[in-house]
Amino acid sequence: MVMGFELFCATMIGLLLGAVICFGGYRFFLFLLPIWGFFFGFGLGAQSVQALLGGGFFGTVTSWAVGFVLALIFAVFSYLYYIVAVAIMGGSLGYGVVVALLGAIGFPFAFITWIIGIIAAVAMAFITIRFNLAKYVIIAATALGGAALSIGTLVMGVNGVSMEKASGNLVGSMFEGSPFWTIIFIVMALAGMFVQWRAGQYYELEPYENRI
Repeated sequence: MVMGFELFCATMIGLLLGAVICFGGYRFFLFLLPIWGFFFGFGLGAQSVQALLGGGFFGTVTSWAVGFVLALIFAVFSYLYYIVAVAIMGGSLGYGVVVALLGAIGFPFAFITWIIGIIAAVAMAFITIRFNLAKYVIIAATALGGAALSIGTLVMGVNGVSMEKASGNLVGSMFEGSPFWTIIFIVMALAGMFVQWRAGQYYELEPYENRI
């Protein structure tokens, strides 16, 4: 009964936090900067060790250590430098979409998946900065990320997906389950993009000066 209550609380927290990010990511972007950088860096570091050295996601002390160090670097630099924050946001969008799609069509996470994701991340970060697409990349990344967090939390609770598997590829875990979850994820992500785009017509994010 205790475990059931803990799972319920974790699910509700994931749902609420995911909904806030999905529908309000652009407005709360400055607040989300270090948090987004931390979690993206943590996941990227762990997956990099997994791809290069083998083992499961967070399956070794090295993956935890590299993930934590990269998380701190991304979080600090996101807070200090706006252009770095935007680049990380663009990179996370490129990396996350590519890795999730490859997982959805049956490619297991391995070195080739990781290197394609890294190339997509670098390319998306460059495109975001070069063509001043920060606003639209922030909206897309937070809408997709928030929807993935909300629906992925439900999938973990309802379908019994393990934390390790979901952390490694949250969207891929949804695709592997019932098509219902995939449809709900897409609908929520698109709705989040629309709501943020409409709100963004009356609110413009002001880039901040370097903080050091």
